[in-house]
Amino acid sequence: MVQNRFAGKVFVITGGAGGLGAAIAQEAGLQGGAIAILDTNSDAIEALVVQLRSRGISAEGRAVDVRNGSAVTQAIGELSDLLSGVDILITAAGGSLGTPRDMDDISDEDLDLVLDVNVKGTYYCARAVVPHMKKKGGGSIITFSSIGGRSASPVTGVPYATAKAAILGLTRRLAKEVGLDNIRVNAIAPGLFLTDRLTGMFENLSATERNEVLSGIPLGRMPELRECVDPVLFLASQESSYITGAVLDVNGGRFMPS
Repeated sequence: MVQNRFAGKVFVITGGAGGLGAAIAQEAGLQGGAIAILDTNSDAIEALVVQLRSRGISAEGRAVDVRNGSAVTQAIGELSDLLSGVDILITAAGGSLGTPRDMDDISDEDLDLVLDVNVKGTYYCARAVVPHMKKKGGGSIITFSSIGGRSASPVTGVPYATAKAAILGLTRRLAKEVGLDNIRVNAIAPGLFLTDRLTGMFENLSATERNEVLSGIPLGRMPELRECVDPVLFLASQESSYITGAVLDVNGGRFMPS
């Protein structure tokens, strides 16, 4: 850990109150960043903010549904005022959101939920932070795609695959649009990281499907949470200062792009 790696930098992390988002928030804070959490779970936000502050980390939070563009813009404006701007956005809100995997079980409401949170939510958050980043002379946006948007996954369904593939197009186009403002935009595409929510999904697979996932990983194991946190923070940092419009695959080699 580089203690002052993000000294003076302000992070906005969506879906930041639990699982992977909270792990990113904690590590970014320990490395010197000020942390702004957006999530829908007010109690989890409050608990995380208290925990971060107890460790000497500057932290704020807002309960916001990222599907609501005006609410996102308002919350990010308030957080920018409190923390003196925005330098880094990490859009970890999303996922399959408890919707079914198989097409016969997927409702129209399931489809709308997954597309709206993942795609519209990412867009609304990026749109809201760009003016604040321009005022500070630049920034870094990290979006969340997935191995499920890069190849056919046995774990998640069509809406998830569609949303996570769309994130890649959003990332590239946004990177082109804001590059001259010194704002970098990159995507991370994790494999299956067993957070509390995803553990249940993995355990509900058949033994054959679980073996298919594990046997397809050249490294031969499931990852630790830090093995996604660290690549995200690399993309957030000046160590990736000449990287934009890229996707970083973090999946143990299960998907290898040509």
